[in-house]
Order: sequence, then C-alpha cells, then structure tokens
Amino acid sequence: MELKNHSFINEFILLGLTNSWELEIFFFVIFFLAYTSILAGNSLIILMVTFDSRLNSSPMYFLLANLSFLDMTLSTVTVPKMITDFFRERKTISLWGCMAQIFLVHLLGGSEMVLLIVMAIDRYIAICKPLHYTTIMNWRILVGSVLLSWVVGFVHTMSQMAFAVTLPFCGPNVIDDVFCDLPLVINLACTDTYVLDLLVIADSGLLSLISFVLLLISYIIILVTVQRRSSSGLSKALSTLSAHITVVFLFFGPSILIYAWPVSSYALDKFLSVFFSAVTPLLNPIIYSLRNQEMKTAMMRLRSRHISSRPTL
Repeated sequence: MELKNHSFINEFILLGLTNSWELEIFFFVIFFLAYTSILAGNSLIILMVTFDSRLNSSPMYFLLANLSFLDMTLSTVTVPKMITDFFRERKTISLWGCMAQIFLVHLLGGSEMVLLIVMAIDRYIAICKPLHYTTIMNWRILVGSVLLSWVVGFVHTMSQMAFAVTLPFCGPNVIDDVFCDLPLVINLACTDTYVLDLLVIADSGLLSLISFVLLLISYIIILVTVQRRSSSGLSKALSTLSAHITVVFLFFGPSILIYAWPVSSYALDKFLSVFFSAVTPLLNPIIYSLRNQEMKTAMMRLRSRHISSRPTL
C-alpha cells in the first residue's frame, strides 16, 4: 500500500567514473581507443578464421571466432554508452534501457561462460586424445555447443530478469557505476529484495565460481596427463594452454568478485565493471593473436595474398 504514495521513476542516473572535466576528456580518449581496438582486434580474428582455409577447418579457431563475437558484442552493449556519457553533465539511462543492458550483459556473459568450458573440453581432447580429436569434435558437436552456450545464456539471464522487470522503482535512482548491473539496480527497488539478492548470488555468483573451479580442474588434469605421458610435452602443453588459462582468469575474476563476493567499495566495483566490459575484450584478441603462431602465420598469408592480388602498373 505504501507504493501508492510514491511516483515511479522512468530513468536512472549513472555517476560514471569521475566528475572532473579534465579526467573525462582523458577517459574519453582512452576508452575510445580501447573500443576501437576491441572492434578491430576481434573482427580481425573473425575474418582470419572465416577466410583462412587452415583456420576455419580447426574446431579451436571456430570456437575462438565465436568467443571474439561475444566479446565484441558485450563491449558494444556497455562501452559506447560509457564513452558518450563523458560529454554529458547528466548521465541518464531509461528504465527499460537499463533493463535491456542488464539482459544483454547476462545473456552474453552466460554464453561466454559456457563457451570457455567448451574450449577447455576441446583442448583436453586435442591434447589427451589426439587420435580421436576430429571424430569427437566434429562440426555437429561444435555447432551444437555454440547453440547450447546461447541457450544457457538466455536461461541464465531470463531466470533473473523475470523478477527484476517486475520490481517497483520509486526513488532514489542514482547508480554509482558506469553501466547498469543487476546487484546495484535491485538495491534501488522500493521493496524487499532479499530473496532476489540471494538469487543473483546463487545464479551469477555461484555459477561463475563453480565454472571457474571446473575449468581450473580440467586444465590441471590436462597438464598432469601430459606430464605422465611425456615430460617434454609439458612445456608444449603449457604454451598451448597459457592463452586459455589467462582468458579464464580475466573473465571469471571480475565476475566472481562482482556477483559471488559483492564488494562494498564503489571505486573497486567500477574498476571491475570497466575491466569486465572493456579490458578483457581488448586483451583476448591480443593474447590469442600475438601468442599464437598459427594466427600470426594466417595473417602473413592473408597479407601476401592481398599484395599478390594487386594489379601491377
């Protein structure tokens, strides 16, 4: 009955990173360059895998191209709004725009979580069962795995959004972050959200933590298996897996801290949000391209093919 005495809000105010005009100009340049690099780097990986015959026949690179698409899309959901807000004194986002942002972040984040698990399974089969690799990781399994990642992401986000969209918001409407995220938004609801808080921790936090632990166990199993077979093969396996393990830490670290152990410091929460939405999508293509000889070789082949196709004067 108390809600009848309140007017419902239709927008939220994002406080962003800073109120200093000089720092906002600085952050604008940094994030504009970062977002441009995210689009260029991840698009390059997708193009390499699509047009290079050796890469597009490899299950690992097929999964990598899908990872790049998820990273690029996730960054696009959050970073452009962040960039344009640097020029706005009042940084607002509509209620449904905020809900859409939350929906997409959890859809893409949940999908990427499953995809990283699939990539770990792919590396296990490639390293521990090389003779059966092409038989097990066939294209039907690969396409099915990618579709499964999207289904899990959709179920993951809908299991929370089904409750979030029904919350009444009657003030305050200030979000001390750079984009809308569920833990901060539900705390602004003018009703008891204890059960929903627990759902977020169970759904996002524990899911991230459990997936992270399972991935670490799977990589440890791979390394132990390789060491038992051949001590000389351990260094090669480490070289192959280092990029995957780095990406796992970059993705799950912020997710676990945001959802499993929510921090009380808004400054740290903003840092984790920026890291999750801008830094990780930027580092992934660098890790996979600069540390991967096959990707660098494919770039050289594409470059030589482009040069040879130019008409001579």
